[in-house]
Amino acid sequence: MDDQYISQADEKPMPLKSLFTLFLKIGLLSFGGPAAQISLMHRLLVQEKKHLNEQQFLNALGFCMLLPGPEAMQLATYAGWKMRGITGGLIAGLLFVIPGAIVMLALAILYMSYNDLAIVDTLFLGIQAAVLIIVFEALHKVSKRALITANHWMIACFAFIAIFFFSLPFPLVIISAALYGFYTSSNPAKNPKIQIISKTSWLRTLTVLLTGLLLWCAPIVLLDQLLDTPIISSIALFFAKLAVVTFGGAYAVLVYMAQDVVSQYHWLSATQMIDGLGLAETTPGPLILVTEFVGFIAGFREGGLWLGIIAAGVTLWVTFVPCFIWIFVGAPYIEWIHTQHRLSNALANITAAVVGVILNLAVWFSLHVFFLSVEAVQYGPITLHQPQMQSLNWHIVVLSLLCAFLLLRLQLNIVKVLCIAAATAWLLSHVST
Repeated sequence: MDDQYISQADEKPMPLKSLFTLFLKIGLLSFGGPAAQISLMHRLLVQEKKHLNEQQFLNALGFCMLLPGPEAMQLATYAGWKMRGITGGLIAGLLFVIPGAIVMLALAILYMSYNDLAIVDTLFLGIQAAVLIIVFEALHKVSKRALITANHWMIACFAFIAIFFFSLPFPLVIISAALYGFYTSSNPAKNPKIQIISKTSWLRTLTVLLTGLLLWCAPIVLLDQLLDTPIISSIALFFAKLAVVTFGGAYAVLVYMAQDVVSQYHWLSATQMIDGLGLAETTPGPLILVTEFVGFIAGFREGGLWLGIIAAGVTLWVTFVPCFIWIFVGAPYIEWIHTQHRLSNALANITAAVVGVILNLAVWFSLHVFFLSVEAVQYGPITLHQPQMQSLNWHIVVLSLLCAFLLLRLQLNIVKVLCIAAATAWLLSHVST
């Protein structure tokens, strides 16, 4: 099956050892969230090694933005596929995830072992402030790229209002934006000079899809039969659903996940959720490794360390296996998709809606970081999140202003800012006492 895909690269296949070394380097250096990771891959894959040309890279990035799940990890998988077929895609995708997953599991174990210490709570106060500014910075960057027309601004506003005030399901908002873009776009006359034909068949595509789905589901069904633990089934179902409906990249995934795991499932608190995001920002790999943190805590609280480790593994499996399926199924069609005006317009509308979704995340995080007490009040179909003003934490205000200066003004890297914020939080705790 790999030979079919290798032929699409129009070049001599890269030796597996060289491919392994290249993507191990990418996996170990992929700090800083999706934007930094995509920039790193562009420098190594396009500018330095020239494994992809500029147009191939941009087409693949646009396709990955259309998919549910982490776009940077899927872009790495596509690059590996382009070089050495499915084998190369598996190597590239796994190396993008595994180093960070190992670090995240270790941090989650330490977090649950020592989170009752006052100094740990203090240090994480600084990390929470840094994460808040990181989310707003991501919002600014995405909005500059996505909100090109007045129509895009309207869609972003609709998405924010729909989720924040009316609690509409995230998938409904994204699908509505995509359908609106698809059916309202004018379809220009086709250029007869542009004709891109995929070098694969529907039978091969169906085979890849069904094989991937079987591999995705089988271990979870088997584990469910072996373990009489409802929490594992709940985690598998929730994160499997997350993997197929969260369009728009890592921050869109966080929006769908953060409020549900805190408010609906009660697997962890809002503070723990923000702490997990802070840890994910300090590790290499995709930002949605925070899902592993959530799965571990849910399992740990239910049955201790080993159940936490099993839950973390289940979370990783159901979260990332679909990413490989989407790429291996869709990669042969990427060049063709970008010649279809309606599909491109649907993608642009999804990206605009994601701006509103990230704004929802930023406001929700802000309320829960700045205030110790926030009450959700229902007025008919409208939900208002009302903070108790007397519960404002002035330490967080100071730390957030510091992080904004370090990140936005001095443009320090994220790891340095997180360390400075944690150290400053410790100093503030001594000043107040």
